[in-house]
Amino acid sequence: MPRKKEKAHVNHERWLVSYADFITLLFAFFVVMFATSQTDKAKAQVVADSVKKALEGESFKSVVASLLGGAIDAKGPGNAQRHGPGGANLAVKSAPTPTTPEIAELLPSLQVLSKQLEAEIKSGKLQISMGARGLTISFTQAALFPSGENEISKDTYSSIEKIATAIRHIPNPVRMEGHTDDVPIHTSRFRSNWELSAARSIALLEMLTRFDVDRDRLSIAGYADTAPVDNNDTEQGRQKNRRVDIIILNQTGVKGEPERPPAAAHPESKTEGAENKK
Repeated sequence: MPRKKEKAHVNHERWLVSYADFITLLFAFFVVMFATSQTDKAKAQVVADSVKKALEGESFKSVVASLLGGAIDAKGPGNAQRHGPGGANLAVKSAPTPTTPEIAELLPSLQVLSKQLEAEIKSGKLQISMGARGLTISFTQAALFPSGENEISKDTYSSIEKIATAIRHIPNPVRMEGHTDDVPIHTSRFRSNWELSAARSIALLEMLTRFDVDRDRLSIAGYADTAPVDNNDTEQGRQKNRRVDIIILNQTGVKGEPERPPAAAHPESKTEGAENKK
């Protein structure tokens, strides 16, 4: 007689398998969503940074390159070259930016010049100080020029040569600034203190170039009696105001100078060439 089949046991816990699969899929979904949200934040930060750079004056190409990722013209992973859709390579190069001149620390130069010009400082011919714009070497008018003139006294050539030697070892730009007292001048050569102060600055500039200081690093200014260091009511004060300052500019002082391209051509050479053709 055939054996009677037993009824299969009903598994009432099969729903746990489906539930576990559902939880796993749900977990994977939230992981993907979380990862996507983090990527969007990073991308948004890159866009925000790029817009900020553009508003601050950075070139458009540089901004596009930062959006593509990596450094401009860098090699290896993470450079400015990325593979876009279809396998095409995108390469963005930034426009060349002018290089800023190197600015050296001036404290060592102050110490060296103070020692080399010790005799001139003690005699009252000049003063050396560190100011907000840089290292200032201030000649009294009596030490450099006869009254009302712009021809430098030969007695000061050795002092100027010491200064020129120091300047040649410093990459910083240098300004010559002429000053007078408030006593008006009107001679056959100079109609005002403005002309006199500017002429004295130019004379000192020419003297520095004679000692092989690069002309491209130099500039001049004439202030007449508009920037006194003492009161013009006394003769002693007027003597202090009659001066020519050599200022070796620091980083702050350079900010007030016109920007110069790194490979600027000599305007003198063009002018001289034009004059020779006439």
